[in-house]
Amino acid sequence: MFKLTSLNLNGIRSAATKGVEAWIAATGPDCICVQEVKAQWADVQGRFEQLAGLQGHFHFAEKKGYSGVAIYTRHAPSEVRTGFGAPEFDAEGRYLELRFDTPQRKFSLISCYFPSGSSGELRQAAKFRFLDLFDPYLVALKREREFILCGDINIAHREIDLKNWRSNQKNSGFLPEERAWMTKLLSETGLIDVYRRLHPETTSECYTWWSNRGQAWANNVGWRLDYHLATPATAAHARTAAIYKDQRFSDHAPLTVEYEFGI
Repeated sequence: MFKLTSLNLNGIRSAATKGVEAWIAATGPDCICVQEVKAQWADVQGRFEQLAGLQGHFHFAEKKGYSGVAIYTRHAPSEVRTGFGAPEFDAEGRYLELRFDTPQRKFSLISCYFPSGSSGELRQAAKFRFLDLFDPYLVALKREREFILCGDINIAHREIDLKNWRSNQKNSGFLPEERAWMTKLLSETGLIDVYRRLHPETTSECYTWWSNRGQAWANNVGWRLDYHLATPATAAHARTAAIYKDQRFSDHAPLTVEYEFGI
């Protein structure tokens, strides 16, 4: 089995103070894809280069204390790629791809942090630009290789993916255009939303993010924003998917999927 976790840390230093490394050690994933590292190399060096024995690889944002993604893995990649060729978003540290290629198989693990548009119109416009660029990139990538994209996608795809869907239809993360983009991506590329493949109708147990405002966590007023998106042949090997909520390392919960294959 290959155990793969995705988690938005909302700051690696903050998550570390809340016990995330001990949790990784206890649960023993083969790989964990993280988003919102909110650090630079100087902050990581000598402290977060490894977590619980897993080796880290990073794509930092140019802006300090902002965005950034990483992948911690027990397997050495054959290639590390940072960015997907879009200068505006590559500067924000949003895409990291580890390739594990053999003569028999081309396979990638991707950690990706989609932009949020919740702060206003300018960031929502940036989010739409990101979606417009990222769709053809994933289409082309799928033609070349198997992959699993883990990340905070910042889109709740369906009504069952958030608590208050009626009142959020004009809010970023559940806009009709965002949801249509997700539907188009899955239908045209054939990528599989792995959690939904295993849990097609789950509602309140599917949430991975809760606002820090009010009593969202206490009342489970959440959103499903974190995903594993996999090419069909890889998704077919998914056996279990679980969201861990017994501890809080950030405003997101870890999503772990076990796949019946090796890399």
